[in-house]
Amino acid sequence: MPQSLANLYVHLIFSTKERFPFLSKDVRPDLHAYMATVLANLNSPAVLINSVEDHVHVLFNMGRTVTLAQVVEDVKKSSSKWIKTQGPKFGQFAWQAGYGGFSVSESNVPKVANYIRTQEEHHRVKTFQEEYLEFLTKHKIQYDERYVWD
Repeated sequence: MPQSLANLYVHLIFSTKERFPFLSKDVRPDLHAYMATVLANLNSPAVLINSVEDHVHVLFNMGRTVTLAQVVEDVKKSSSKWIKTQGPKFGQFAWQAGYGGFSVSESNVPKVANYIRTQEEHHRVKTFQEEYLEFLTKHKIQYDERYVWD
């Protein structure tokens, strides 16, 4: 086969360092747009990005020439630098060291997008920590909770 083709969707989740509520409603739209641009530059277009005060959910179509680690590093590093330029209250901003990346089948993209779209509603009843541990369990990812949080 002469062509290299791929269609890989990823649901990426990561939080602010120590889940500090840095992500105020006023900065979120621009942050999401900035992240979408970083992803586009990696040939990994965003399907949907949404966040609440302490974490971000990103659904994107991963480009076939990059690794998940490269995508995460670029998105987190670039957006961290950008958000620090948005005012003094963001001067100490940092993302957590880790992340969760979960595969999404083409048929589940609308369902995952809807889940991401309704984050504020969802987090009225569940914390980020509860949500994240559920994702790890659902996707059968073994973890040591001593190292999940920074």
